[in-house]
Amino acid sequence: MFYPAARDLGAWADRHASGTAPDRWPYGLDRLDAHLPRVIARNFAPATTLTRAARRIILAMPPSRRPSRPVGVTWDENAGALLSASVGLSARYSGVVWLTDSVARRGEAAFRGMRRALRRMDGLWVLSQAQMAPLVEFLGPDGPPVHYVRFGVDHEFFRRAPYPERPLVVSVGGDRDRDPETLLRAMAILRRHRPDVEIVVQSRTTLSPPEGVTVIPYLTHVELRDLYARASVVSLATRPNLHVSGMTVGLEAMATGRPLVITRTPGMDDYFGGTSAARMVEVGDADAVARETLAALDDPASASVVASARAHVEGGFTTAHLAERIARIVTES
Repeated sequence: MFYPAARDLGAWADRHASGTAPDRWPYGLDRLDAHLPRVIARNFAPATTLTRAARRIILAMPPSRRPSRPVGVTWDENAGALLSASVGLSARYSGVVWLTDSVARRGEAAFRGMRRALRRMDGLWVLSQAQMAPLVEFLGPDGPPVHYVRFGVDHEFFRRAPYPERPLVVSVGGDRDRDPETLLRAMAILRRHRPDVEIVVQSRTTLSPPEGVTVIPYLTHVELRDLYARASVVSLATRPNLHVSGMTVGLEAMATGRPLVITRTPGMDDYFGGTSAARMVEVGDADAVARETLAALDDPASASVVASARAHVEGGFTTAHLAERIARIVTES
């Protein structure tokens, strides 16, 4: 299992051992050892002029000339591009997270190097079915197989918590496809109807929050877990995207037992469809975000959502499920 050079795997493992980080390795990929023999986590070497030159030479070599040794697995396309040039591996597998949206915005020409690298992989996976066709088209004829793998979270770290007595709405996350404009408009509407409700938003947005909304730029894993436990509802707004922006927060919140309001983008139904614990709204509709958040707050059955939300995650959206799905790709290819 390969991670970027900047990811301090020892520090992560130490935080996990002390109970302050989920899973022993990022994304719960330590759980691959339940399905694959002798799983080891390593960092890529830091990028230097020499390593970049070596990778360019390796990428120019036909795959058949590479040694046949262990299998390499990594999480996203950026690490996958490094993995494609790693020697001493018999096969290489990677997730693809951001690429399909990036290509749609900037065009294929900006990602020719990435395309060349990913075509050398033995298998790729995406976290949304909506990403599959665009990625296959991007890779071109005779590209590696593309699989759909549903994401999962550490439900042992984000544990079930009793429903709170004081009303608190929480929103978390700042990836490139979050929609802070719509979210903050929605929170302003909500406050006009329910000035008693506390609202906490974790975001790096530079927008000024409406009165009664607290914006914080960063949360540790423990602070995040404690905030979910205090929340009455978790509400998320995203822009159009294919990589299911917000799914991690949504699953963590539901693992804690909290109702979720989230933008319906492609793939969102695969994660949050079929459960009364999640309410989905259209992109950019601040009125709908506010309306559904208020409905969840005012619903006397919200306390009973704790069990159903938790059960939804335990039924198929844990990191144990994720590791099993990735291991299946490796063993069945």
